[in-house]
Amino acid sequence: MNKMSENTIITAGTTFHLLVPGIAPAPVEAELQYNPEDPYAVAVLFHTGQGKVEWMFARDLLADGLLTPSGEGDIMVRPAADDPERVLLELNAPTGFAILSAEAEHIAEFLDLTYDVVQPGEEDLWIDFDRELAKLVASS
Repeated sequence: MNKMSENTIITAGTTFHLLVPGIAPAPVEAELQYNPEDPYAVAVLFHTGQGKVEWMFARDLLADGLLTPSGEGDIMVRPAADDPERVLLELNAPTGFAILSAEAEHIAEFLDLTYDVVQPGEEDLWIDFDRELAKLVASS
């Protein structure tokens, strides 16, 4: 399920289930990613019939959502009320709304791997401000 690549990007494959009222949950393969160069963020790449769809959000939001409803607006994460071993990810975009369910243990294992690289509260030590400033200047 998990691996660490040479450039320290953490990846973990998992299966989410798309929840739609009245029909059985549909499995959606996904990849969780964490790059210490962007230490506050995690990405979820959903493998769809038309390619990959990427959502990025705060690592803290994912961690908090394992325990209590967290987030607002486009992304909300919360424990599943009917199954304590699952977590729900609610995504809201201009093109639609989706609720996906995943095994909380898989999410927690992924987060533990990210904490092995960048401890919570130490994210600012991983930001290369010179590189970020160079990016801003180059895009002006």
